[in-house]
Amino acid sequence: MLRPLALALISGFLLAGCGGGSDDGNDSPVAVVLPDAPKGLGTVETAPVQDATKVLPFVDYAYSNQRGDARYATLETNAGVRVVSGFLQIWKPSSLIVDAGTTAAANGSFPAVVQSTWTGIPGDATDGQVLNSTIHAANIQYVIDVTTKRTEAQALAAYLDDRRGKGYSISDGLGPLAPAWRSAAGMSTTITSMPVDATTVLYNEGGVDVGVGSATNATLGKAVDFVNNIGENGSTEPAKRFYKYARPWRWSTDVKVVPQLVPAKSATPATDGGFISGHTAEGVRKAMAIAYLVPQRFQELMARSLEMGENRILSGMHSPLDVIGGRIQAQAVAAAAIATGSNKDTLKADAFKQAQAAMQSAAGVTSADALNAYAHSQAVAVDRFADPAATRAEALRRLTFGLPQIGDKTKAAVVPKSAEVLLETRLPYLDAAQRRVVLKTTALPSGYPVMDDEEGWGRLNYVAAADGYGAFNGDVTVTMDAALGGFSSNDSWRNDIGGAGKLTKAGSGTLHLTGANTFSGGTQLDAGILSADSASALGKGDVYIAGGTLVTKAAAPVAVAGRYSQRKGATLQLTMGAAGAGRLAVTGAVALEAGALLNLKFQSGYKPAIGDTLQLITSAQSLGGRFETVTVEGFTKFTTSYDGKTLSIKIEG
Repeated sequence: MLRPLALALISGFLLAGCGGGSDDGNDSPVAVVLPDAPKGLGTVETAPVQDATKVLPFVDYAYSNQRGDARYATLETNAGVRVVSGFLQIWKPSSLIVDAGTTAAANGSFPAVVQSTWTGIPGDATDGQVLNSTIHAANIQYVIDVTTKRTEAQALAAYLDDRRGKGYSISDGLGPLAPAWRSAAGMSTTITSMPVDATTVLYNEGGVDVGVGSATNATLGKAVDFVNNIGENGSTEPAKRFYKYARPWRWSTDVKVVPQLVPAKSATPATDGGFISGHTAEGVRKAMAIAYLVPQRFQELMARSLEMGENRILSGMHSPLDVIGGRIQAQAVAAAAIATGSNKDTLKADAFKQAQAAMQSAAGVTSADALNAYAHSQAVAVDRFADPAATRAEALRRLTFGLPQIGDKTKAAVVPKSAEVLLETRLPYLDAAQRRVVLKTTALPSGYPVMDDEEGWGRLNYVAAADGYGAFNGDVTVTMDAALGGFSSNDSWRNDIGGAGKLTKAGSGTLHLTGANTFSGGTQLDAGILSADSASALGKGDVYIAGGTLVTKAAAPVAVAGRYSQRKGATLQLTMGAAGAGRLAVTGAVALEAGALLNLKFQSGYKPAIGDTLQLITSAQSLGGRFETVTVEGFTKFTTSYDGKTLSIKIEG
């Protein structure tokens, strides 16, 4: 539908800036009718919290994750056990009680807990029952395969993650900021290498893991308090002593424990369950805490926690399912600590401000934007998480370890209560409801072992969620305020965004789209900057520039699958490169309202020669209207040419 004629018929002359002119022989007024802005779906996607009378929210019952208390000894009464109950599809423990090496007196209507007779030895008469032999076999075989092929570098990494403080290890994920964080926090480690004697020497950590708290640390003490609190109600012992599933080296002698870790093997199997991995859980919790405080390294810290989980497998100490279970529980624990626990309210705000100030000071910068640049200033040779694509791919692999899907593969993702709080500082310009949808649209597919818990913790992918939406299944409006700084000023969405919804960018901040996007509801820019950093950044719908500046920075022509419309006062900034990189390639009609502006810049390493003619915009249908002002970086003389379907420019000097 066309807009009213009074608003739609626009007359204008081409006024080429910096000495430019037109060579198309047509400087007469051009009437242009702009189409309506894309309509999108007209609905907004939601990710509502499930009915608490049917699915108990972990964040409200985190306190129940205890052992030695009869009130919290069952699947139904212990949130830490319940959140990983998908394991019961694979394994049935000998008793459905938190009772391995544990007793508890009767408490009211809750009967006393009698210690289990489970010996911890697979195949023993007291052992449990394998319910899915295919997955169980794949779980143990995975450990056999990786431990028999383990490199020396992998063995060292596994050893360090086993013996070092988990907070110290996780701080690797801070990259260039790691030394400053460790110094300001008061972190230290005594575990820097493997012992020469591989069979009898056991080194225990003698350093300070998380650091020194606010009582004596004015620089980063509140942040240290915050990280310490993230372990609140985070014990993995209740789950271990409920599921009573042996470590992989007890299941098979073909599992090769790192020789230097042999002295760390427990001699009491009845209290040494493998499911869930405590090291993994602790690493994930602490990664989430530091990522909340330093969101400039959010993805990298979460990726580091997943690496720690894999190192537990490479060490021979845990299986993939052990590690997956530890991750699931840890995510829930971390969210509870921030949403309902000791980290809520003023502490989280104070700790965030302190962490940002301390890191900016250490980096010698004065803004969150500059800190973000500094935090990503090292090459892959120094910062192993410096390649975003590789980091994302490895994280995805480590979320499932390639185990097959055994359940319904078509279940829609659900988002647990308060799961979105973990993204508060990473996506501050989105509201809580939008952050929940981000988690929903970046969630893993259903059907993987253990991961289909009722609340939805198992399918969450926080590495992907930190890169924005995975799909626009409803219309999305994002408002960014550059005055707030940080990610509200400038952020990138790296996911490949699908869906039938529409994106509307508002506010003064800058949003970069870098994925192979296929969303079809259209793109509308009302204010600020929208940067198309990939050829398909703008999806498959119409593009409507009502205000602000659309920037192209792709290594190829930027595709507009529908129509392209630009209104008076709005700016198109093409950042051109070789072979037409950065130009607009429009499938539909192009309509330029009188007063529309064009800036032409050039990508690093590329500069056209005098006499070159560059195609700036091409349309498969028609190009109507003229830009009121055209500027070209580095040149004062140029001529623009409109031929009905193409806008070109000839560089003259």
